[in-house]
Amino acid sequence: MPTPAPVALITGSAHRLGARTAQLLHDRGWNLVIHYRSRKEQADRLTETMNKQRENSAVAVGADLSEMADITRLGSEATAHWGRLDALVNNASVFYPNPTSEATSDDWDRIMHTNLKAPFFLLQACLPALEESSGNVVNLIDIYSEKPLPEHPLYCASKAGLAALTRSWAKDLAPRVRVNGVSPGAILWPDGEAAVDAEYQNKILDKTPMKRTGTADDIARTVVFLITEAPFITGQIISVDGGRSLNM
Repeated sequence: MPTPAPVALITGSAHRLGARTAQLLHDRGWNLVIHYRSRKEQADRLTETMNKQRENSAVAVGADLSEMADITRLGSEATAHWGRLDALVNNASVFYPNPTSEATSDDWDRIMHTNLKAPFFLLQACLPALEESSGNVVNLIDIYSEKPLPEHPLYCASKAGLAALTRSWAKDLAPRVRVNGVSPGAILWPDGEAAVDAEYQNKILDKTPMKRTGTADDIARTVVFLITEAPFITGQIISVDGGRSLNM
């Protein structure tokens, strides 16, 4: 019998960085669990494309990562669909400004639940399957986890917590499960309520030695490298920022 394809669950993978990471893994023969919260149409379109490329190779699962019941269900469905899980990518994130003087309890819950609580309990739900496959975890962190962005204290705290979890898990789950992180710099400008104007974008680029934004591929290839080609790397957080962290 042919060897079963390895399986990855990527949160927030209906669009942007998550979708590109999913596609690169799929191109390497992986099966994908595409998680989405509100972007069902995009998730369905992505899984349809993948399943046309290779039959029964992708499935979309909706879940609200601010809800504990949804986190548990996502882990259960992801591990049950093909009966295995080889990689978990905690990509989903909430990002918007909330100065300390204006932040509310709802802001705290929304940001901390999605950015920190969800990765913890999703890994907990997936851990038996990851241990069985000697799998690995990649957490999407942020260069602001170490050098905070003004007026984003909750976001920065949540990402600093995820960085600490990455290193803690690397020790606690070894040798069966590897855990690493990727910290993007300016890759894709945020949209919606977190959108920034052209002047601010130019200030960021002025501090970036490479003098440009990165691409979704820059992040996706780093994640795929950690998952597929780095069996002796664990507990590391790689900045993919065009050198910007040198000038922060």
